[in-house]
Amino acid sequence: MKISIITVCWNSELHIKSAMESVLNQTYNDIEYIIVDGNSKDATVDLIKSYQDRFGGKMKWISEPDAGLYDAMNKGMQLATGEVIGILNSDDFFADEHVLTKIAAGFQQAAVEAVIADIVFINDSQEGKILRKYSAKKWRPTKFAWGYMPPHPSFFAKRVLFEKFGGYKTSYKIAADYELLIRFLLIHRVNYQYIPLTTTKMRMGGASTKNIQSLMTLNKEILRACKENSIYSNYFMIYSKYLFKPFEFIFHE
Repeated sequence: MKISIITVCWNSELHIKSAMESVLNQTYNDIEYIIVDGNSKDATVDLIKSYQDRFGGKMKWISEPDAGLYDAMNKGMQLATGEVIGILNSDDFFADEHVLTKIAAGFQQAAVEAVIADIVFINDSQEGKILRKYSAKKWRPTKFAWGYMPPHPSFFAKRVLFEKFGGYKTSYKIAADYELLIRFLLIHRVNYQYIPLTTTKMRMGGASTKNIQSLMTLNKEILRACKENSIYSNYFMIYSKYLFKPFEFIFHE
């Protein structure tokens, strides 16, 4: 079973090497790696080119202007030929070399169409320091109305689902992944399975959490995603999740 991993990037010279290395080091062999660059002005494209031969023909990449993050993700999906698709952000990397082997095992049951798992957030300057764990273990589709979704980087789905139900809606700035997961997991009731696995290490400071304005935009779009998919929700329900956020943080000596 071929797995297509899509990395979207723009001016990502600081961290994209870690992402590429983590794909290159996977023990699973049937991988297609797709990088969609948004016409970077730094050394990102040079770094991508320097890794192309190391992937032995398993890498595809393009560099051109796009209409934003979700437009670039959709471009990656159009290039994908794998049976399963996963997203690896350019600032992030797989937790270890066995992640995709375990993801593939999760699809061995014939009825499974998607898998969800766990991720961790790390300190940018101390990659071994875990600041927060984001687990999908207790997540259920009914939690969408309360502002909760499974961690998007841990979401792997069969390519046919994107062909059938559509990709990311580019009219969203931050929460198109939230809307897509609602559409797949709740509206169309895709048969998914939780795997007790940390798939991805993410650096703190993504677009949805970088400031108060971003958080407000995120939650506004979450409410919009619920309404567009006929799910009852309101701002009180969505903002109540922040009462429990501190329990996701893990501090180490």
